[in-house]
Amino acid sequence: MTQVGQDSLGTRSTMTVGGKAVAYYSLKKAAEKIGDVSRLPFSMKVLLENLLRFEDGGFTVSTDDIKAIAGWQQNPVTGEEIQYRPARVLLQDFTGVPCVVDLAAMRDAISKLGGDTSKINPLVPVNLVIDHSVMVDEFGHPKAAEQNVEIEYQRNMERYDFLKWGSKSLDNFYAVPPGTGICHQVNLENIAKTVWSSTDQNGDLVAYPDTCVGTDSHTTMVNGLGVLGWGVGGIEAEAAMLGQPVSMLIPEVVGFKLIGELQEGVTATDLVLTCTSMLRKHGVVGRFVEYFGPGLASLSLADRATLANMAPEYGATCGFFGIDDKTLDYLRLTGREEEQIALVEAYAREQGFWIDPAAADPIFTSTLELDMATVVPSLAGPKRPQDWVSLPEVDDVFNADMATTYKKTPQRVPVEGKDFDIGDGDVMIAAITSCTNTSNPSVLVAAGLVAKKADELGLKPKPWVKTSLAPGSQVVTDYLVKAGLQSHLDNIGFNLVGYGCTTCIGNSGPLAEPISKAINENGLVASAVISGNRNFEGRVSPDVRANFLASPPLVVAYALKGTVVEDFTTTPIGKSKDGVDVYLKDIWPTNLEVNETMNACVDRAMFQARYADVYKGDKHWQAINVVGSDTYQWRAGSTYVANPPYFEGMEMTPAPVSDIIEARPLLILGDSITTDHISPAGSIKADSPAGKWLMEHQVAKEDFNSYGSRRGHHDVMMRGTFANIRIRNEMVPGIEGGMSRYGTEAMPVYDAAMKHKADGTPLIVIGGKEYGTGSSRDWAAKGTNLLGVRVVIVESFERIHRSNLVGMGVLPLQFKDGDTRTSLALDGDCSFTITGVASLKPQQDVEVEVTRADGSKFTFTALCRIDTANEVEYFMNGGILQYVLRKLAA
Repeated sequence: MTQVGQDSLGTRSTMTVGGKAVAYYSLKKAAEKIGDVSRLPFSMKVLLENLLRFEDGGFTVSTDDIKAIAGWQQNPVTGEEIQYRPARVLLQDFTGVPCVVDLAAMRDAISKLGGDTSKINPLVPVNLVIDHSVMVDEFGHPKAAEQNVEIEYQRNMERYDFLKWGSKSLDNFYAVPPGTGICHQVNLENIAKTVWSSTDQNGDLVAYPDTCVGTDSHTTMVNGLGVLGWGVGGIEAEAAMLGQPVSMLIPEVVGFKLIGELQEGVTATDLVLTCTSMLRKHGVVGRFVEYFGPGLASLSLADRATLANMAPEYGATCGFFGIDDKTLDYLRLTGREEEQIALVEAYAREQGFWIDPAAADPIFTSTLELDMATVVPSLAGPKRPQDWVSLPEVDDVFNADMATTYKKTPQRVPVEGKDFDIGDGDVMIAAITSCTNTSNPSVLVAAGLVAKKADELGLKPKPWVKTSLAPGSQVVTDYLVKAGLQSHLDNIGFNLVGYGCTTCIGNSGPLAEPISKAINENGLVASAVISGNRNFEGRVSPDVRANFLASPPLVVAYALKGTVVEDFTTTPIGKSKDGVDVYLKDIWPTNLEVNETMNACVDRAMFQARYADVYKGDKHWQAINVVGSDTYQWRAGSTYVANPPYFEGMEMTPAPVSDIIEARPLLILGDSITTDHISPAGSIKADSPAGKWLMEHQVAKEDFNSYGSRRGHHDVMMRGTFANIRIRNEMVPGIEGGMSRYGTEAMPVYDAAMKHKADGTPLIVIGGKEYGTGSSRDWAAKGTNLLGVRVVIVESFERIHRSNLVGMGVLPLQFKDGDTRTSLALDGDCSFTITGVASLKPQQDVEVEVTRADGSKFTFTALCRIDTANEVEYFMNGGILQYVLRKLAA
């Protein structure tokens, strides 16, 4: 039910759509009182409407907040704090399980505090899509998908049982079963409405922009449909579910002007990798990005969604698009009701969300411009998504990395029991994966056409390549089959392996044992080429060091070529069945071929059929028999789901936050430490603290599953914090992996943290630039907290992780005035004292006293990155969940 706002500006109005009266909060009427808002970016208009609708006399939204949005046009920089309420929340299962665990734990805790368990219920719609658990165990044969689903249910039945309990026990909570698709693609194709509507307390139907936050950073994909959404940590999402506004500063908005159009043979993936590199260089962390300009007319809605999807990779909060005929066409294609489409058009035109090529450009904080005619075929890698490289230069980049990072030249070695050898730069994994690209029929059809031409010429992938096709939606299979392309993909190894994130989030499954052995015994720098959005170290596969992002048709081509050490554009990718050299140009489809095939094979009926009953699930899901209940009956001995310790001993009044006295470093880290480094999602090593704990609890190594799948159990996850196999702690030079030291003794991070905790010693983490880049995983902050880390000091934070740290009661500080860990000579023998913690204010200067090993002392000044007054409240309560729980219990 929609809350009725105070509406002191008298903006509530009524329009008639399809014979129905629909209430809305008029931006035109607001402009009469607060000044012209026509040149606000579309994304800022969404924020303005949100404040108009939720104005409550200043308790959370005041008239001054509303005026501040209008005034932004005169000074378009980061402004004052506002309280924003998204229409709904999107979850995936890796981050969704801990969310439901926390809600179940909060029901237990509120009961102990004498409160009402029914208050722990989502107040807005919550859609959880189970997409992160399927692994590529089976591949390259017709039964691969079916067998992977069987394995998925065997591994994850306890988690799925728990999620089904959530769907039966929590109001407004809807679980989309495994095997349906990836959450962002399901959101784009089915859940999102562009304009949402609901009945308010007066019984009136109210229309407003569709907005969401999601516990996955790529929630931004839906920005392509004119839906303002971005990724948040699970703890922030839980607060939003429970009616808490998202506390944020009025953002800066960077305008990205697109002109021209893509040339022959260039894909939407090439465009997004180019834009990602440009925006990273420009600097958009914590900012909104909004695309505009005449070039939008040449982009399909799916192209826009691809651009929006990778906002986390270019560092922005979102990558937004306005609404136009392309939006309506996509809503119609994907099976939305005509009544809904009519509402979208009427509302967008009335409220100024409609793209008008004749209108003046919006006012932006800064702008970039790209002529899309200059975009060329490209990849990104070998370690970061912003590391753009043109197709002819991939071999040069790889070989240079070999020389500088690994100090070696490419070699080849035999594979035990096989009639082939493998070498540095060989492509071990070629995966068509990730909603980023599988939501876009143009690049999927292009991949199918490359496969068709290659198959007809008799080409096969190299024998060492693990190939897979994992679309984000079942509709992809329908149109590839209808076009006659899936059979050709099958013939060259790209059989369907399942509908989910798979390789993009590290669920690539194991390489064949002899290949893995040859790689690791000889120190080979193996490569992967995937159509994903992330290629951070240690993410795709523990056996692969060089990872490249590429369009789906290039993934197919690289599987055939089998290596990245040769120029792809001038050397053959294989020989035909007639013994003739085949080059990339021989199998690359024309734009006309792609468009004609796509137009003939993608239709509305496919979407309507696939999404007719999206919550029903297959026979496995239907067989899970669960009864809803007020509180969850935690299973003794479970290694997947456990009651977390966040609320132990909690009382209604929070104790004052203590000063941080003589904290010792747990890790000293370099630049670009990702949330994968802090809390890996992939495989669990047997000799790691998490692996040892699982074996102590009678879990066999083959049943370890992944860190991502075990996020419902704090004992596994805190042992997995900072356990990435590629992390480098400067306290233990020369050692790669999750190691620290206690005194002079090197040991796993978890073991060192527990020794410090036994001593009563608080801990600190020190880092460089872009700390916490990557996924929105809340366990990167939860694990940090549970290890006893009180403060993190770095040169710069990525947006979501900074917020997550505050939400878990960890103090984020930022070096100032050019200081760094290096310039200050901070090492593992220093100790750190910070006083006045109980009286911190947003973004104040904080004095940090450092004591060196010889007893000498000095101080430096850091910036407190608790950014808003609300965040101070969260921090002083020990975290956002404790704050919300006390508020609800009261």
